[in-house]
Amino acid sequence: MSNRTVYDLFSVEGKRALVTGGSAGMGRAMAEALIEGGAQVAIVGRSGRVFDVAKEVGAIPLQADLADRAQALALVGRAVEALGGLEVLVNNAGVQQRYPAEEFPLDDWDYVLSVNLDAVWILAQAAGRYMLAQGHGKIINMASVISFFGGITIPPYAASKGGVAQLTKALSNEWASRGVNVNAIAPGYIATEMTAALVGNPQREPLILARIPAGRWGVPDDLKGVVLFLASAASDYVHGAIIPVDGGYLGR
Repeated sequence: MSNRTVYDLFSVEGKRALVTGGSAGMGRAMAEALIEGGAQVAIVGRSGRVFDVAKEVGAIPLQADLADRAQALALVGRAVEALGGLEVLVNNAGVQQRYPAEEFPLDDWDYVLSVNLDAVWILAQAAGRYMLAQGHGKIINMASVISFFGGITIPPYAASKGGVAQLTKALSNEWASRGVNVNAIAPGYIATEMTAALVGNPQREPLILARIPAGRWGVPDDLKGVVLFLASAASDYVHGAIIPVDGGYLGR
C-alpha cells in the first residue's frame, strides 16, 4: 500500500508549471490554483498585461504571440530556463472569431488554427521531449464542449478543438507508458472575454442556459479543481481523458 495521504496525492508543491493564456480568464484561474497549491508557475500572454498579472498572482511572466510559430517553438525552452525545469504544461491559450461559415475569411481561419491547434502541438511536442527525458510530466490541453459538437458561426474553432481532443488521445497513446500523462479539459460555457458575445445575448443566452442542468454560466474558478487533479499524482493513472467542466451541458 502507498504511504501517501490524500493531501499528498493532490499536492502540486514544488512542481514547475507553464500556463499559456495565463493573464486572463480560465488561464489566470488555473495559474492561481497551481500557485496556491505550492507550484512555481510561468504564465504566457500576448500583451504587456502578462507582466501586471504575474505580479498580482506571484508568477513568472513570459510574453509571446503563439500565432507566431518561431515564438511558439522557443517558448518551452524559455520556460524551462525561467523555472529551472518543467513538470506541468497547461496548453490553455485560445482565440475565437465569429462569422457565418460561407463568409469566414481565410486569414481568420488560419489565425484561429495557428493558436488553438498548431501552438498546442508545438508546445506539447517540446514539453513532451523534455518530460520523456526526465521520465515524468503532465500535459493538460484545453479542449472544449465544442470538441463534441459543431457550434454555430465558429468553424475553425470547432475544427481546432476537435483536433485538440484527438491530439490529446494520440499523444497519450505514445507517452502514457513512458511516464507522461496527456489529458484535456473540456470547458462548457464559461463567462470570459471569449464568450462576451453570448453573455446577455437575447437570442443565444436563453438557449444555452436552458441546456445547462446547473442553471448558470461557468466561471473561471470552476476550472481550479480539475487542473489541480490533472497536475497532481491523483491523476497518475488517467491518460487520454477529455474531462468536461460544463455544468452538465453534455449530459442533457
